[in-house]
Amino acid sequence: MFGKLFSRDKKEGAGASEENELQLAVAALLVEAARADDHYEEREKVVIDSALAATFELSVDDAKALRAAGETAQGNALDIQRFTRVAKQLSHEEKITFVEQLWEIVLADAVRDPFEDTLIRRICGLIYLEDRESGAARARVAARLSIS
Repeated sequence: MFGKLFSRDKKEGAGASEENELQLAVAALLVEAARADDHYEEREKVVIDSALAATFELSVDDAKALRAAGETAQGNALDIQRFTRVAKQLSHEEKITFVEQLWEIVLADAVRDPFEDTLIRRICGLIYLEDRESGAARARVAARLSIS
């Protein structure tokens, strides 16, 4: 769905480590969004798996494994800043796509929860994305999902 947007050059050593760190940070933030309303459902997991597979060009099994690693990392984290510090290195276009992924997870159950809205606003602030850009991303996702 998102093609090679997030792809990075995979090099030996530090480059590969940075790629793994980026993948884990994105997975953990997607899981955080899914868990924000205290209802982490199978359809949200499917959306996360799909986003990770498309974003990082992973097989279905590798995307599921990355989601599982993201679940563990998110569950063990004291806050989200560890993950947003990595995610703010994304280009502006990549940040917009990432926020669309967050909104797709949040809107997967067709219900907006105030905790989910607050989380996305907080993530946007930490990765230096404006509220209006997040709102536009939400509107695009809602239109794709036929949600008003």
